Amino acid sequence: MTKVIAITGKGGTGKTAVAALLIRSLSKKGKFLLAVDADADTNLPETLGCENVKTIGDAKEYLQAEITKPKPEHPDMNKEAVLKSKIYEIIEEMPGYDLLVMGRPEGSGCYCYVNNLLRGIMDKLIANYDIVIIDAEAGLEHFSRKIIRDIDELIVVTDASRRGFRTAERIHELVDELDSNIGRIHVIANKVTDTNREKLVKLAEDLKLSMIGMIPLDPKIEEMDIKGIPLFQISDDSVAAVEIENIIKKLGL
Repeated sequence: MTKVIAITGKGGTGKTAVAALLIRSLSKKGKFLLAVDADADTNLPETLGCENVKTIGDAKEYLQAEITKPKPEHPDMNKEAVLKSKIYEIIEEMPGYDLLVMGRPEGSGCYCYVNNLLRGIMDKLIANYDIVIIDAEAGLEHFSRKIIRDIDELIVVTDASRRGFRTAERIHELVDELDSNIGRIHVIANKVTDTNREKLVKLAEDLKLSMIGMIPLDPKIEEMDIKGIPLFQISDDSVAAVEIENIIKKLGL
């Protein structure tokens, strides 16, 4: 059965870096893995070392344009089959995992019909994998539209600030408001130091948030970011990579 894990959090917390490190570690464990970039900023491909990727947004724009033409060139075309074929063309097959990029939000007009088609296709696609890792937007936009319907584990990444934890709390509340089919919700504190560790544990307890991991401030990540080196190339002995392995164990992966 597929395990779907979504990572979210406010900008600047290292959300995409955490997603990339999870993908890196899980891709080495012999699982059939799908990485989904559901953030409109599409930073995940670069963090993983992928370039010039196509997006589902492009495929949706194409189909929406066909649907809204006064005189479609192919009025009898199977629209679901067209969208499905384009999505399978978009999937990047990388060593150890596949990558799918959602891309930009919709343009003008109603995309309800296209989104309904996409939901069914995503349901079938996700079922083909052992694990799906989703780098999601902080606003949970794709979840509110139910394009990706079932989430087993939602991980909110926060930094050492109270504002970051408040964002995690608001996301928790938003999930309840959306009545989404999301299982457990966890928090990962990122860029943790010896001086703020105890404070972060206390803050999570006060806000009744489940802390599943605390990733230390890792100078190797900072160095790789400055040099533009993909996080996929980080060494196994980096403090961040070691903590990611602990988180994977806690998630039962």
